[in-house]
Amino acid sequence: MYKLLDKVNYPSDLKRLGIEELKQLCAEIRDYMIECCATNPGHLGSSLGAVELIVGFHYVYDSPRDKIVFDVGHQAYAHKIITGRKEIFRKNRKKDGISGFTRMAESEYDAFGAGHSSTSISAALGLASAAMMRGLKEKVVALIGDGALSGGLAFEGLNNAGSSKADLLVIINDNNISIDKNIGAVHEHLLKLTTDPTYNRIKTHIWNRIGEGKIRKAIQEMVISAKSSLVKKSGGDLFEALGFRYFGPIDGNDIAQVIHTLRKLKELKGPLILHTITTKGKGFAPAEEDQTAWHAPGMFDPHTGKRIAPSGHKESRYQDVFGEVLLELARKDSRIVGVTPAMASGCGMNILAKEIPERFFDVGIEEEHAVTFSAGLAASGMKPFCNIYSSFSQRAYDQIIHDAALQSLGVVLCFDRAGLVGEDGATHHGSFDLAAYRSIPGMTLAVPRNELELKNMMYTAYRHDSGPFIIRYPRGYGEGVEWRMTEFEELVPGKGEKMTDGEKVAVICAGPVANRAYETAVRLREETGICPAVYNIRYLKPMDEEMLAGIADGFSSVITIEDGCIKGGLFGEVSEYVASHGLGIRVHALGIPDRFIGQGSQKELRAECGYDTEGIYAAMKEEMGKF
Repeated sequence: MYKLLDKVNYPSDLKRLGIEELKQLCAEIRDYMIECCATNPGHLGSSLGAVELIVGFHYVYDSPRDKIVFDVGHQAYAHKIITGRKEIFRKNRKKDGISGFTRMAESEYDAFGAGHSSTSISAALGLASAAMMRGLKEKVVALIGDGALSGGLAFEGLNNAGSSKADLLVIINDNNISIDKNIGAVHEHLLKLTTDPTYNRIKTHIWNRIGEGKIRKAIQEMVISAKSSLVKKSGGDLFEALGFRYFGPIDGNDIAQVIHTLRKLKELKGPLILHTITTKGKGFAPAEEDQTAWHAPGMFDPHTGKRIAPSGHKESRYQDVFGEVLLELARKDSRIVGVTPAMASGCGMNILAKEIPERFFDVGIEEEHAVTFSAGLAASGMKPFCNIYSSFSQRAYDQIIHDAALQSLGVVLCFDRAGLVGEDGATHHGSFDLAAYRSIPGMTLAVPRNELELKNMMYTAYRHDSGPFIIRYPRGYGEGVEWRMTEFEELVPGKGEKMTDGEKVAVICAGPVANRAYETAVRLREETGICPAVYNIRYLKPMDEEMLAGIADGFSSVITIEDGCIKGGLFGEVSEYVASHGLGIRVHALGIPDRFIGQGSQKELRAECGYDTEGIYAAMKEEMGKF
């Protein structure tokens, strides 16, 4: 089916091919990615755009001795396909398959793991410095997108690397977009480089005059060597001021130009920057035309490009609830603003951006800055809603403590994708937020169990004036409850609810798992005539101690259920209460165990961790059978 790709299993197989064959191979790799991702969804657009850069690296360099470090990792599909994982790529992001990101434990060709942005330069500098200290003759390349280059860690790495003697090549994969369209000074700087009128006027004139062939290749070499006069004056000296030698920009989707340039740069010493221009979604027209939608398009027809919408869902997605409610609140109060670190469409804040753009701030892939920027807004009387994916909020832990909580500023932090997110795996699971943030003084930590509670907790947070207010909620669809036509209601922090009466065992839940616990209790009552009592805690902090005191008086056993790590979360809170009050109550926990959880569907992973419906049923039945 694939004339060349069928013969390529490892990078060594590439080296037998000529340039024209490599062009065909790149096309076949794209076709294979499209074929696989059509039925097994993944991050398609980024990987389509990076094919030539990856093939070029493996053609010129000697991997795995020479190392390529990916930023984010969702641009690495071609890398996986040509490094021994071609067949298992069909199980990309599947349970018991391979990760959708680079992972050291998966392959010797994955020099460093990555699931989020801006880490590649620092990690690559570490690898290059170690090679230098150990006397190893290996080269290290960092491949970073222009969106990821806006992250603070990328600049920390650039600053340190530029003053080092390490042999490090940083390839900027400049495609003018991350998930949503890129913004900010770095993006504008790179755009200025690639649109410099002198550079492009001379290049276009020469290209039109000489046509294809050896002369054009010679001119390409001349352009690189003469870049100081053609490009530097437009701003290219930013990188050189940091200690890097800057080369480019080149066409990153031209395999001949990529290989030619990499061969030249491979012989140079010290820290180097290669600026490449690529097209996100390259080679698949629908992905090129709508780059945001095709970042992770879901299932689609590989021939027509028609996207296949998931069937059977009448419920709203939590991100849509957030987006619509934020806009409704913003219409009522001009102090409300939205802040997101490059996740506008993913979190639903694009709804606010469309209607009230002057109160929408996409700060780029900069979680730390997003929190402190929000704290500054709050200090001046605004009411910022800062939306960050739960896993990525870990990057801003210091800012949440130092800049928001310590100063008791009213920042509303909405953590999307909390709990087990599914196919993105360990790097993206929001496992640790409950445990991490409940220990912070002055924090309010809300855990809605459905769409209506999310709406009302956002309203409660808006009216809350004492310190930061976190609302965490899962990826995907809600419970199907009516929320659009209901009036706002404050849900008092520190007050939970009893969902059903019961005996012997009390089940305390945080978040949507409360609905599964309620359904299971009803099932047990129908089967046995008795069932445990089920409580929805609503707020992990402040905890409803009145509820806990009542449970201590009426029950001898407690089961806690949470879509988060067992250690330190709801289980930790309840256990601490029981221990500090000297209560003789047994506390049993369901949640994410003390290990990193891989990829798979949310349903599969909850079953693996033991808190899907059947796991809850077994735990309830076992605990009630002890009496």
